[in-house]
Amino acid sequence: MRKQSWTKRDPIKNYFPLPNEIYDLKLSHGAIAVYSYLLRREDRRTYQCLLSYREIRESVGMCVTTVRKYVAELEERSLIRTERTTVTNKDGRKQNGRLRYYILPIQMSINQYYERQMDMADLALERQRAKQRMDALERKEGVSEC
Repeated sequence: MRKQSWTKRDPIKNYFPLPNEIYDLKLSHGAIAVYSYLLRREDRRTYQCLLSYREIRESVGMCVTTVRKYVAELEERSLIRTERTTVTNKDGRKQNGRLRYYILPIQMSINQYYERQMDMADLALERQRAKQRMDALERKEGVSEC
């Protein structure tokens, strides 16, 4: 059996880093696919990329409306921010261009996620206390009626 030598991977050219925390945020599988494609296409110095929904659609294999939905999910989770651009035609008319995507630091999204979790826990605790007060009030009224 002959030993096969593989070329060594250059960490900058052959792949891109996907933060481990992305799986803790309970994102849908489509949002993770869109986010990873945006990370692949971003300029690592400016943390921006200029893409259309159609370009994303062709790469991740989804329809345009689905891509739009997942981009909105990523914006809601503070993972990305989008900005509309315009293009001037040869005849001088302005048209909509591609979207400029800003990839935001993942820590902002993680903090927001934990904040939501704490708010939900506080709400559940308040509901439990209200239920206990209602049960105690019903027991008190039941005893006084006898």
